Formats: sequence, C-alpha cells, structure tokens
Amino acid sequence: MTMVMYRAPSLFQPHRARQAIRDAHAKNIPPLIGYYAGLSSIPITRFLAPMGYDCVWIDWEHTACDVETMTTMVHDTMFMSEGRTIPWVRVPGHDHAAIGFAMDAGASIIIPQLETVEQAKHVLSATKFGTRQKGTRSAPPFRFVPGVTDIGWDGKRDVFQNMNDQAAVMVQIETLEGINNLDAILTECPDIDVVWLGGLDCRISMNLPASFGLGAEPEWLVAVEKFNATLKKHNKPRAGFCLQGGEELAKMAQDNCFLIHAADTVALCQMHGHLLAAKAVLAAKK
Repeated sequence: MTMVMYRAPSLFQPHRARQAIRDAHAKNIPPLIGYYAGLSSIPITRFLAPMGYDCVWIDWEHTACDVETMTTMVHDTMFMSEGRTIPWVRVPGHDHAAIGFAMDAGASIIIPQLETVEQAKHVLSATKFGTRQKGTRSAPPFRFVPGVTDIGWDGKRDVFQNMNDQAAVMVQIETLEGINNLDAILTECPDIDVVWLGGLDCRISMNLPASFGLGAEPEWLVAVEKFNATLKKHNKPRAGFCLQGGEELAKMAQDNCFLIHAADTVALCQMHGHLLAAKAVLAAKK
C-alpha cells in the first residue's frame, strides 16, 4: 500500500490526504508512516523522497526556511516519490498567507499552537475555497495549466472545489488551554482532519520539565486523559511520534492513523554517538 492510490490527477495538486486519514482511522489501511524533515534541506528531501514513506513532515515553523525552499521540498517530495509520499507542511503560526503558500505548493497542512475556537475557524477558513465552506483562500491563477493539470479528480467539480476535499488539516494542541478548549474546537470545526498532542510544548506551557513530552505528574496525567477522552468523544483521528519499532510501534498504531517514525535530526544526532564510539576504540588501541 502506498499513497499513490490517493494521488490526484496531477502531482501539482495535493493528494487526497483527507481520505487517506479517514481510511487509516477506520483501519481500512495501515497507519501512515512518515519522517520528520526538521532541517528544511532540499538535498536531504531529494535523497529520502524515493524511499516511499507515506508522508513527510516539512517543518517550516522552527527552521530558517523561505517560501521557495518550502515549495521546492513539497514538489521534490511529490515528484521524486512519484506520488508515493504525501507532503505535510507545519506552517509558522496561523498566518493566512503562509497557509496559502504551503497549500498552493500542494501540501497538506499542520497548524501549531491551536488553543481556541476562534483560531480554529480562522485557520480553516484560510484552507478552503468558497463561502459554502466559509473559505477565504485565494485561488492561485497560474498554479495549474488549463486542461492539463487542473482536472478535478472526481470528474464533476472544478479543481478548486475538489481541493477542498483533498488536502488535510492537522492541528497541534500544545497547551493546557488548548486541551481544555478541544471539545468546543472539534464541535465547532468538524473540518479538522487529525489532531496531534504536542507534549513537549504542552508540558513547558504547564511549567513542567520538558522530558521529551513525557511525564507522570498528576496534573499531566489528568491533561492527557482529557485530551484522549475528547478525541474519543468526537471519534477524531490522531497522530504522533513513534521512533521505536516492534511492540511499541504496534501499540501506537492502535490509536494513531499517522505516525512519524523517523527524523533527519535524530539520524544526524546519532553521528555523535558513532564518533564517541570510534574515539573509544582508537583510544583503547594506544
């Protein structure tokens, strides 16, 4: 199973990521397995794209990444994977223009630091065309070649009406306020496709040790349980990190439809351990 089955008529258009998320949540397909591109590196993207990950998380929030670099990474992911990999872009905040840039490139969207219903309505409006879906997104006039790359995938509606149903929207809940407001957010904004608990930021916002987003403090356990219960109430898909394999991966797959299972930053950090091991070997030979 690859994401080719969810590709649009043209790779200039976003995948039907909304449907892929729904199918994974319903367990009609396995969870989407992705890697985290934390370095905003075009060469690394080109190296990894042919490997066939289901998705890639392009981090535009925490890197010195410009619009052209982000767009190139999205296009390289789409074309060099031959449609096997869905690009997701974590945008830098809730800016309407940044959301438009990433979606014009053909990506699905990750919205960080979502806390309120008002914020959720604003960002969803920026992702949709037309007042029927309360959209304020501007149609890109020269993104598609008429009659070549602008064909709607369902054969009935135009490309812009179709794209409302193609690219997915993931939101990150990264504060206690966001957890407390999540029930209202999902009630008022059903077009949110998938939710991620940003444990690292959430713990920091609660004045707890970062601990890579993990902990056993009573207030943390209560917050996590409230998050889990809210997603269950709304039957809303969730996503998360799982860098381990084996039983841990199988366990995470039970509750998550989207799992980040590798990261360029993690792989490069491992080089330090390799260096120390090499120095130890050479020191022992003296």
